[in-house]
Amino acid sequence: MSLTHTSRLLKTLGDETRLRVLNLLRKGELAVSELQEILNMGQSRISTQLTQLKDVGLVIDRRAGRRSYYSLASTGPVELLTTVLDGSDLESEFRADDAGYLGVMERRRRESRSYFDRVAAAFGEQVLPGRTWEGLARGLLRLAPRGKYVDLGIGDGMLTLMLAEIAESVTAVDLSPEMLTQLTTRARAKSITNIETVEADIESLPLGDESYDVAVLSQALHHASDPVAALGEARRILRPGGKLLVLDLLAHGEDWVRDRLQHRHLGFTEVDLKRLCREAGFDDVSIERAARDPQPPHFMTLLATGTAARAPLATSPLR
Repeated sequence: MSLTHTSRLLKTLGDETRLRVLNLLRKGELAVSELQEILNMGQSRISTQLTQLKDVGLVIDRRAGRRSYYSLASTGPVELLTTVLDGSDLESEFRADDAGYLGVMERRRRESRSYFDRVAAAFGEQVLPGRTWEGLARGLLRLAPRGKYVDLGIGDGMLTLMLAEIAESVTAVDLSPEMLTQLTTRARAKSITNIETVEADIESLPLGDESYDVAVLSQALHHASDPVAALGEARRILRPGGKLLVLDLLAHGEDWVRDRLQHRHLGFTEVDLKRLCREAGFDDVSIERAARDPQPPHFMTLLATGTAARAPLATSPLR
């Protein structure tokens, strides 16, 4: 720091109002209007003080709509500010400002609470920036165990790619070679290398017994000719204690999905899906309604989880 800058800095600190501003900005970012309210001063006076503090690198600003917010510069003379502002004789001088700061923060909280109270009833229907199911799923997957995953019936492959981000490895199984080719292309574009693709029917898997930690069937079970066989295969390839995750449709009456979407079953009731999982050898089966499509015909998605029973399985030869 040059002698000239040091001199300007010390002169800037030699002002009561600017010290009060710096003390408040130590607590957090504030708008010019909030500083006016706390210090009971006009906008032009506050702006002048802030300009001088900014000129010597003590504060920075940012624009948010029509408002300017100020905060302490992280590269400023932090130790010097601490020495100046923490003087014991200044504590009483800053007491009224501190009370004003708390009042402004409380008003912020009230305004925020008031906004959410107003929109609470319709909040779920609003399109909000950043609120996506993909983002939520990706975040929750960070809590999942690493392990070896198998995705049975990959569809568009989005879930497979997300699983690959947290898994030791993912085996992607689908009857369609083109689906698997598309997945491979997308994985390569994302530099994902821990996915193995297997072309097979989920009811007859060419995979070894007790090879995986987690098996996922996302909107795949309603395509199976024999859902019990598909779940049985998932149980066979899971290690004892391994986890099953099924996402599928609640029973519905939309028969058009058979021809247009190749669905073999019009969803499952909670009772039937739990029974199928138990018959396949899963314990601790839990079924719940996970989500309802906002658009007609408002398909409901069921979420089923279970644990591979620890009873030993007879070894099955690779199919």
